[in-house]
Amino acid sequence: MKRGSFLLTALAIFPLSVFPKLKIDFQKRTEKGFKINAGEGRIHGHIKLKGVNSNTLDVKVSGSDTDGSIAIFEQTSLSQGKGTPLHLHFSQDEVFYVIEGSYYFQVGDEKHKLDKGDSIFLPRMVPHAWTQISETGKMTVVLQPAGKLEDFFVTVAALDHEPTPEEMKTIFADNDMQVVGPPLKIEN
Repeated sequence: MKRGSFLLTALAIFPLSVFPKLKIDFQKRTEKGFKINAGEGRIHGHIKLKGVNSNTLDVKVSGSDTDGSIAIFEQTSLSQGKGTPLHLHFSQDEVFYVIEGSYYFQVGDEKHKLDKGDSIFLPRMVPHAWTQISETGKMTVVLQPAGKLEDFFVTVAALDHEPTPEEMKTIFADNDMQVVGPPLKIEN
């Protein structure tokens, strides 16, 4: 094998050896477009969360629709003063777009207040958290690639009890995320 061919082959295989956890097993990619009505969730219906908050998630585009390349959720926020613990995603970038209400976000060491119409980018491997400021709110959440966040939401919603912080850490870890700190406190 010529040196150039060897180097190209080695470079092509390198990402697979470095990122073995990235293999995601999804259903066949959809070949047709689809519409999701306002106030509805695709595949799972309304996913009612437990644990970090009691919000409702509607899957608008599932990772199973896109071979894992993207997932889009709409979150109806019903938990004023609550949000996520400081955590990171090993493989997903996230974008949040505020449709209604106000939120407080931390990305790395920076903190931001977001209101209706604001958006924020959360890169993979950067610790982040958010807390709901307003009484109610709504956000669109985009993940790229889709990863296991949909499975995380379904797992949490299926629990028959309110999970402890230790149980939540395990559920985060089972879905390729890591809790690295406490929930975000709202600063005045």
